[in-house]
Amino acid sequence: MVGEIIDEGRSLNIIGMGQSTAMGVRKGEIIDFRAASDCTHAAIIAAEKNAGAIIEGVFLAQTGRHLQGFSNKGSVMVSSPDNLVRQSDVQSVIENAKRKELPPRRVYIHHVQCGFQLDGRSIKDPHQMEGDELNVTYWHIEGDERKVSDHIHVINGFGLKVEDMIISSIASGCMVTSEEEKQNGVLVLDIGCSTTDYLLYNNGHIVRTGVISVGGDHLTNDLSLGLRVNKQQAEKLKLEFGKAIIDNEDKDDKVWLFGDLTIGDRAISRLAIYQILKARIDELFGIVKKELVEFLNPEELAAGVILTGGVSRLPKIADAASLRLGVSTRVGDNPSWVRNDLRKPEYSTVLGLLYYGLTAQNKEDQGLKKSGIFSKVANIFNL
Repeated sequence: MVGEIIDEGRSLNIIGMGQSTAMGVRKGEIIDFRAASDCTHAAIIAAEKNAGAIIEGVFLAQTGRHLQGFSNKGSVMVSSPDNLVRQSDVQSVIENAKRKELPPRRVYIHHVQCGFQLDGRSIKDPHQMEGDELNVTYWHIEGDERKVSDHIHVINGFGLKVEDMIISSIASGCMVTSEEEKQNGVLVLDIGCSTTDYLLYNNGHIVRTGVISVGGDHLTNDLSLGLRVNKQQAEKLKLEFGKAIIDNEDKDDKVWLFGDLTIGDRAISRLAIYQILKARIDELFGIVKKELVEFLNPEELAAGVILTGGVSRLPKIADAASLRLGVSTRVGDNPSWVRNDLRKPEYSTVLGLLYYGLTAQNKEDQGLKKSGIFSKVANIFNL
């Protein structure tokens, strides 16, 4: 998706987009560099043609099980005799929280600030406030350096520069949540082609991110094996007749594989389709529940769960999530300022990339330059 920054950097117009079938990628990681490059470059060419403009820089989403997150707290004693927090104290506690070294071949992607505490009180900005002990917590996201570099090289291979990388869940999460929901606690599940990215907000801060290696391709593969059809046919059945739960109203009905009575056409039970999809959907939400069990309660998630990504369009999937996770769930909407044809949930991530691209532009106009793709401290997130 191509955006054009206007109004002296204050806003952005979406002027074009391009799509191609994903190849050479499995579970968010490149397994065939040439195939991944070819389909990515095809999408870039289509986007430039559609926009009638040359792309100057790229903001790139990151996903994959190689991404890991951990929480780390920094702590310092307020240094001034009058116990007023100075900017030097703030800088020291931030550096303290970011000091942990990573194993070889691992690299930081984001340092996301989760809030300050001054003598145990949550404080948005502790500067010039009185106290003895200052703490700050960061959620750090790191990944495999080689796998991240592979993604960057795909873009560089087209003669384009990657301006920055954004975790997919963070990009999509900013599109489908309100500030009130972030404050009250909300979980975003971005269910894509081969992975599900999750993002947890609480008290207005990102407190947890992660990637689960289950997505829409798994649903298609299950149908292909279970119904003895090829993957193209399975994808068609999923999109036209699939549901995430067993719907008693039409479970006894039959659907036709082709619907044209040609050789090979046959009737397939809706119940069989529902049972296959339900098993995999239950598995996905079961993994989410296991990884986030401590947060899945009405007190922590007052705003519930929001689903996005292409698979969130599967009928009844919000019902399936509510039953498995035990909290209210809905399918998210992209912002109303996005034109109707781009409001589909599969566009949440790329819209979020444009949003952060605009934010980064504004930051740089204010003199806040990023310090490099692997050493940045999340300036563009204003966290």
